[in-house]
Amino acid sequence: MILRLILEAVIAVLVISMVRAAVGILARALFQSAMRRPQGPAPRRPPVPSGGELKKDPVCGTYISAATAIQKRVGEQTYYFCSPGCREKFRA
Repeated sequence: MILRLILEAVIAVLVISMVRAAVGILARALFQSAMRRPQGPAPRRPPVPSGGELKKDPVCGTYISAATAIQKRVGEQTYYFCSPGCREKFRA
């Protein structure tokens, strides 16, 4: 009688352990698949032409492609900027 009670307790512990492991595996798989799912379309960046002439930003010193740079013309001179922030600093 006592031996049967001990055997049933051991079997119950094994079954509970196996059920917990299976639930953990399923939960981990569902969580990882949810994390991999894209949340929306990725923002697209405009294509940057390869090659071409590089110009130096007079504010920060970054070299930028003349085709994609922000330009400001002062008299006969054209200045090339990597960002609107550099252009605004130059204006000041």
